[in-house]
Amino acid sequence: MTRIIADISISLDGFVTGPDPGPGNGLGTGGDALHTWVFSDDPQDRRILSDGTTRSGAVILGRRLFDLVDGPGGWNDNVGYGAREVGKPTFVVVTSEPPKSVRLTDLDWQFITTGLHDAVAAAREGAEAASSDKGQDLDVVLMGGGALIGSALEAGLVDVLSLHLAPVVLGAGTPLFIDGVRHTLTQRSVIPTSTATHLTYDVVR
Repeated sequence: MTRIIADISISLDGFVTGPDPGPGNGLGTGGDALHTWVFSDDPQDRRILSDGTTRSGAVILGRRLFDLVDGPGGWNDNVGYGAREVGKPTFVVVTSEPPKSVRLTDLDWQFITTGLHDAVAAAREGAEAASSDKGQDLDVVLMGGGALIGSALEAGLVDVLSLHLAPVVLGAGTPLFIDGVRHTLTQRSVIPTSTATHLTYDVVR
């Protein structure tokens, strides 16, 4: 069965970027510490990253994150989805307007201009088709940014929340959780490594 999985790295104080994120500073000031585990040689970190990439039948991201990964300093032949693994599922971008051009033309991009619910529906369709082709259950992964995942949680669209808790306090930045919105979670796994604590929760609706 295709699940909707929100998967993101987060600081101890709840931020998914540091202050002032933007072009050339995608994770904000100090935010690179959130992704230390992604480029770690710790065997557990490598396995968790590989498992996440392998299970991805489709990936949803917001327009701001798309602009970063498709920009001049973004993904390339050596570093892409899944960090050094360069995974190539279908990518669904939530945007008000498609870009005039795309640099990463070797990836399958879909641009959805009618909102998050339609993006999730399109991604689910893509993941189910990929599941049928590969003969295994694949998931839809919400990779960010933080505002997109926060909105998906608020809208009740997320089945699983996968957090990679980095041992850093950023003090400010982009928060994952929207003020005043309560979520009930069931803990499924906790895996500590040398660089992060990997937490998996089922989202109770």
